[in-house]
Amino acid sequence: MRLPLQLARRYLLGKKSTNAINIISSITIFGLTIGTAALIIILSVFNGFEGLLSGLFNPFNPDLEIKPSTGKSMLISDELRDILQNNEGIDHFSICIEDLALFQYDDIQEIGILKGVDNSYSKVTSIDTTLLYGRYTLENNGIQKGLIGSTLRAKLGIQINQSLLPLTVYTPLKKPKAGREFNRQEMYPSGVVSIQSDSDHQYIIGSYGMAARLFEKPGEWSSIEIKVTNDDNVDQVQSDLAKMLPNLTIKNRYEQDESYLKLLRIEKWIAFLIVGFTLLLIAFNLVASLWMIVLEKKNDFATLVAMGFEKHQVSNTVICTGMLMSAIGLFLGFVIAISFFILQKKLGLLTMSETFIVPSYPIEMRFTDFIIVALTVLSIGFFGSLLPARRASNVTANVRLEG
Repeated sequence: MRLPLQLARRYLLGKKSTNAINIISSITIFGLTIGTAALIIILSVFNGFEGLLSGLFNPFNPDLEIKPSTGKSMLISDELRDILQNNEGIDHFSICIEDLALFQYDDIQEIGILKGVDNSYSKVTSIDTTLLYGRYTLENNGIQKGLIGSTLRAKLGIQINQSLLPLTVYTPLKKPKAGREFNRQEMYPSGVVSIQSDSDHQYIIGSYGMAARLFEKPGEWSSIEIKVTNDDNVDQVQSDLAKMLPNLTIKNRYEQDESYLKLLRIEKWIAFLIVGFTLLLIAFNLVASLWMIVLEKKNDFATLVAMGFEKHQVSNTVICTGMLMSAIGLFLGFVIAISFFILQKKLGLLTMSETFIVPSYPIEMRFTDFIIVALTVLSIGFFGSLLPARRASNVTANVRLEG
């Protein structure tokens, strides 16, 4: 394989008798370079968004979350409490209940989700780190308080700590009575949280006792949120709980938002396929370039065959030429992509709108993406070389005939 590679390098980098071959070869390498760089950059930008979204969800998501497999809620049993309290991998757990509610402030009404949490909730999540203003308080001297998502606060027009007007929460009665169809509770928002997800649009977090009374579900839970003692043991704790609680659904931090992340990954690979198809079009230039090299060097191939060169060595020479073109494009594409990554990180070349949470497009490179792109580009180079290689292998030892 060494001799075909040396010949391939000479045929590719040496002077051609026809300038058009040089131009087509240069265009092919340029196209492969841009395509490679585009693939890496696109995948890296999607990686950046994935990491950004994961980081934004994390403060609201616990390490583990237990939910009923069927139905919205269920009674908490002594057995379940014992399992959670006796598990050495669990640091804290919080019993929560949530459901739809109608929120009214002054004359403005909005549908959202009321989430009732117990006193351990702040130990289980980092909810206090998401506070824009105000403080984490759920009850004060019998007065019900709570946290409200920033978008929901804007819709209702609430001014935290600047209004004596309470927020009224309505939930439907299980058994409506004459002249009364809703449970009603007044509360005062104590803080505004921003998680940059649907939580901002829907959630108000209050005390478990208030929520349980409004939903008429005393002693019931819709989720149990868990903080593990060691982040490295999340999978082990999840596995242990799944064995002991087979009828419940247990999700880790990222599985709780898997729909968002799955959608982002689907978009990422669709973009990869689109650019990949563009590279396939570039492969036609590769075929044309190699075909012209074969036509120009057919006398050389005939001479080599006459000297004892095997036909498969001739075809290998052409394949090596195509692979060499792909490798050059691949290397230059990697250089451009890495350079863009550094500039984007330091200077923020591509900026976002002012309303977005970050000033410029997030970007994150992963080694696996380089492997995938390298295999894609080299595969295109290999398969694009097969047809010209087959033509080259058909040369005869008669130089006059080939001429």
